[in-house]
Amino acid sequence: MAVVRRNWDLTPRQSIEAECRLRGTDTVVSGCIDIIDGTSVDPHLLVVLAGPAAGPVLDGAEGGPTGYWPRVWALRGLLYSWSDAAVPALLGVFDDPSWRVREMAAKVVANHVVAAAFDDVVRLRDDPTPRVRAAADRAVSVLVDRQA
Repeated sequence: MAVVRRNWDLTPRQSIEAECRLRGTDTVVSGCIDIIDGTSVDPHLLVVLAGPAAGPVLDGAEGGPTGYWPRVWALRGLLYSWSDAAVPALLGVFDDPSWRVREMAAKVVANHVVAAAFDDVVRLRDDPTPRVRAAADRAVSVLVDRQA
């Protein structure tokens, strides 16, 4: 699949924020939710979220569009484009088989102070992957600090 080249000089945050200005935050968030839920993958949005790494995945590498990388990138998209409409999709990934997905989900919780995910990130503090545990610890700390 041919990937439309984006400005590779942009950071992921800059790319996502630019897409939000172009298409609207609700549209970007909705696209991220669709990727996370496995409903559909918008190739254009995947390029926005992942940059050059999207090309090989769209061509079938690393599990293709239904592999774990698109879910990781969609969650990263939610770091920089958020709506509470994403909470149900977020709550559905804490048992994902990919540690990268679980780690990014914990980062989203910390970034947006998603109190509904408190029990999930507490549980992730016992995850077998150190990076997931670290992200979960940070999320729990943020949620507890905001409650105080």
